[in-house]
Order: sequence, then C-alpha cells, then structure tokens
Amino acid sequence: MLNWANQFNICTFLDNHQYHTKHNSVECLLAVDAIQIINASKNSLHQLKDFCSTQKDWLFGHVGYDFKNYIEPLTSKHPDGIQFSDFFFFQPNTVVELKQHEIIISSINNNPTEIFEQIKQQPIVNTNYKAPIVSFQPKIDRQEYLSIINKLKEHLQRGDCYEINFCQEFFAENIAIDALATYNKLVDISPNPFSCFYKIDDKYLLCASPERYVKKEGTTIISQPIKGTYKRNLLNPITDNANKIALQQSTKDKSENVMVVDLVRNDLSKICEQGSVVVEELFGVYTFPQVHQMISTVKGIVNEDVDFADVLKATFPMGSMTGAPKKRVMEL
Repeated sequence: MLNWANQFNICTFLDNHQYHTKHNSVECLLAVDAIQIINASKNSLHQLKDFCSTQKDWLFGHVGYDFKNYIEPLTSKHPDGIQFSDFFFFQPNTVVELKQHEIIISSINNNPTEIFEQIKQQPIVNTNYKAPIVSFQPKIDRQEYLSIINKLKEHLQRGDCYEINFCQEFFAENIAIDALATYNKLVDISPNPFSCFYKIDDKYLLCASPERYVKKEGTTIISQPIKGTYKRNLLNPITDNANKIALQQSTKDKSENVMVVDLVRNDLSKICEQGSVVVEELFGVYTFPQVHQMISTVKGIVNEDVDFADVLKATFPMGSMTGAPKKRVMEL
C-alpha cells in the first residue's frame, strides 16, 4: 500500500498498529491524490466549515502549530527551514481502509478493483536501504537555551503562567534519505497508535506518536492529553515495572497532568453542552514500546451543529503542547 501511495504527490497513511483501546475506531487508513485543497489563509476555518456542511466526504491533512496566529492575535518570527503550510487539508480521490479481515477501497474517479490490483502488483523498493549517518544540530546553543529557561522560571515564579512547554528544533542539512524506508524503520522500532506517513509534494512528515489530540464521533468529543513520561527498561522487567509504578505515584507528573486536564476541560466547555464535560479517566498509565505515559481522558457532549472547524477554533493548539494558561504561554 505504501509503495503504491508514494508515487502520488499527496498521500497520507495512518496506522493504529493494532492498539485495542477503548476509543480506538480505525485500524489503518490510506488517502491519495487531492481532488480539492484547503490551504492556510485567514479564511481557512470558514472554508473548512463550508466543506464539512456541504461535502460530507473525507478530509486529510495537518494543522501546524503556528496556525495559532490565525486563531489568536499572536505572531511568530522563528525561522522555518522546512516551509510546511500552517494549515493544509485535502479531499482525496482514493481512500483505502484496512481492517483485520477486509479492505475497503473507495474512489471518486478510479475503479476500486483496478486500484486493488495495482496495490497487489506494486513492487517493494529499498528493502535493504542503508540510512546515511545523520548529525543533528540544536537550533539554540546551550548557553542561550539555559538563559531562556531561567527567564521562563522567573515567569513561573511571578505567576505569569503555571506550566510551560519550551521546545527547540534539532535539524540536519545537506543530506538525502529515503522517506518511506525511514518511516518503515521508525515503526519497526517504535510502533505507536498514531503513526503517520504524510507527503505533500517534496515535504514529508514521519510520525510515531502515542498521543491523541481530539476525536469527535457523533455528538461525543474526547481529548487525551499526555503529561508524564518515564523511560522503559526492556532488558530488565523488574526495573521496567518499577518505572511504571514510579510514574503512577509521581506527584510532579500528576500535577503537570492535572493542569493540562483543567485546560482541556476549559477548552471543551467552549463548544460542549453545559455540565457535560467530565474527566473519564485521570492519571491512566499506559505502556508503549519506548516509554510509559500518563494519559488522561476528558469527554464532553457537543451540539449537533458543531463541526471540525468549531473544534479547532476552541481547542487548538492542544494544551499538552503549550502549557497553561494557553494564550500567555504561547506569547512567551
């Protein structure tokens, strides 16, 4: 499927890796070939709302962190060496749904039977791919990084914010890799429930994430923020379990988690029926290939006219990416 999909300029492959959790609904999805595109602009959410109300079809894509600048009166001046759009969704020509015992192929302009035969006959390439040695560089040097951390600690001590996520980019330049082979290696090492191979022309996103931002099904909406991470010890099961127990009992991680849960409750309350927002699970600890994670689940009931555009406007970016209070930490 992936070798077949990679020939298209635009494709998305989403894989759950057979994690059977309470809120799982889709095992594996592939979408290729854009019929219609919604790109980043001041009208992006309006275009998205129009599509949701008129088309009733699949949309795949991404919302970049700096789309916050379209939702709130915020700006960013950080250099962007990759140039992904801040907002991009496409209506695919062809969608393939892979389940345990069946495959469903739907297409606007092509014959599903012919697509199935093309996928079966597609040659597999680069099975013996050897990745180049990659040397990553931090975007911010050590002294500047420590200086920024100290400034942020001052904001915390003054009460400007309660929790802030400060991240930096690690990058490599002037190298060439095979994106598909690299993705396959990534998910071999770390299969996670929100894995993704995503291609827009010459840009790729390779993802192996355990975290769900938001899911709306009917009038029920959930968000599952992660705060609290302990590494695994795959060589020593006793130590590995001790790390899991330590995470379950960690006061520091619980305090981080409950702060983001409160933020998510506040976000969902903007679009949910009054009194319907509840914490379905608090401080759940789940095990993934590389780490143990503390995950909470917040649930609410939305009115039937609430669509994906409304959800994004109320909740983006997700609180576990920002900290709290959200607008202030995004400014910082």
